[in-house]
Amino acid sequence: MVYRFILISDESEEFMREIKIDSDATFLDFHRAILSACGYNDDQLTSFTICENGWEKVQEITLEDMGSSSDEDVYIMSKTRLSEFLEEEKQHLLYTFDPLADRMFFIELSGIETGKTLKQPVLSRQNGE
Repeated sequence: MVYRFILISDESEEFMREIKIDSDATFLDFHRAILSACGYNDDQLTSFTICENGWEKVQEITLEDMGSSSDEDVYIMSKTRLSEFLEEEKQHLLYTFDPLADRMFFIELSGIETGKTLKQPVLSRQNGE
């Protein structure tokens, strides 16, 4: 399956990116596709947060194991496939790319194409940035 994601930012109404990626890709693959689509460096401790009921935070998936001592499950981007958490259209995620400044993208799984696969993510810019 191929997932189609729309990324928006609350910092700019003009900002929108679309990324198509295989459902078996890892969150690390998705992270790298986002960095590539936005021209960002890979120098921050980024994370994804799976959301329910709109934007209610449910589960965090981090770039690295932060050594949490809690009883909660820890999910690392390189070891977690998108399909483990995403299975239906309109699901929401947050992608925090600058944790110190609390900067993030709001992401929606806007489409699922069954019967297809992608070897590489497909990126598109929806504005002139």
